Amino acid sequence: MNIFRRVMRWLFILGGIVAGFVTAIAALFAKRLVTPLRQPLWGTPDQLDIPYEDVAFPATDGVRLSGWFIPAPANSPRKGATLIMVHGWGWNRLGEAATDVVANMTGATPVDLLRLAYGLHKDGFGLLMYDGRNHGESGSQAPMQFGEAEAQDVLGAIAYLNGRPEVAANRIGAIGFSNGANTVLFSLPQTNDIQAAIAVQPTTPAHFAERFGEHQFGFLGKAILPLAELMYRQMGGRPFKEYRVGTAASQAGKTPVLYIQGMGDPWGSPADVQQIAVATPNPSGPLLVPGVGRYDGYQYLIDNPAIATAFFEQHLPE
Repeated sequence: MNIFRRVMRWLFILGGIVAGFVTAIAALFAKRLVTPLRQPLWGTPDQLDIPYEDVAFPATDGVRLSGWFIPAPANSPRKGATLIMVHGWGWNRLGEAATDVVANMTGATPVDLLRLAYGLHKDGFGLLMYDGRNHGESGSQAPMQFGEAEAQDVLGAIAYLNGRPEVAANRIGAIGFSNGANTVLFSLPQTNDIQAAIAVQPTTPAHFAERFGEHQFGFLGKAILPLAELMYRQMGGRPFKEYRVGTAASQAGKTPVLYIQGMGDPWGSPADVQQIAVATPNPSGPLLVPGVGRYDGYQYLIDNPAIATAFFEQHLPE
C-alpha cells in the first residue's frame, strides 16, 4: 500500500469517527429535547420547616401535573399574594441537581429553588411549585416546545390557585427560570391573572442553540446542533426559529415583567434578553448581573430573594 492510499484510509477512518461522534451527540441532545431526563425529587419543603401540601392538577390540555402548595405564613400581611415558580428544562420543582450525564457534559451547576422558596415564604408569600410536563413526577406530553406548549401548565396552575380560598385571584405572580421563563412569557398573552412576572434568563431558542453549540463543541457545534434540530423536528418538534419568545412577550399586555440576565452567560446573551425586554409593553430591566456561566444568573436571584420580594411588593399591592 503506497503512502497516498494509507493517508486516505486514515482520513476516511478519522472522518467516520468524527461523523459518528457528531451523530451520537446530536441524537443525545435531540432525545433530551423531546423527553428530558427526569430528575427524582431529592428533598421536601419540611426540611426547611416550610409547611406544604402535595397537590395535583391538570394543565389546560389535560396533562397531569404534580407539585407543592405552600401557604403563606399565618401572620403574613400579603393577604393572599401567591407566586408560581416555573423551573427550567431538565430540572424539576426543586431546581437542578446537576448529577446526570448531560449536566456533567455541559458543566451545569446545582440550582436550589427550595432555597428561594424559603426566602419568599419567609417574606410572606404563598407559593406553588410544580413539575412541568415531561419533568419530575408530572405527566408526559412530548416534545418539549421551549415554553409554547408548556404555557398550558402555567394556565392550569392559575386555574388551580383560583380554586383555593387562601389565594387572592388578583394577587398572583410568577417566576420562571430559563425555559420556565419562556413558559411564563408564552402564558402572558393567554391570561390576565398573572399580575406580575420575573423572567430569569429567557432565550430565543434559535439564538440559544447557536451559542450553546459553539460554547460546548467549538466548530463541531455547527454540525451537531443543526443535526439535533433535524432529529427534534422528526420527533414532532418545529424549527427552532418558529418559537418566537419575543413575539409572545410583545403581547403581554399591562403585566409588568422583570428580566434578569447574567452578563457572562455563554449560552444566552444580554443582547437577546434586551430584545425580548424591548418588545415587552411593561418591562423592568433587564437587570444584568455578574457571572461567567449560564447558572450564575439563576443563582443571583436565589442569593438575593429581596429583589423578587421588592418587585412583587410593588406590583401585587395589598
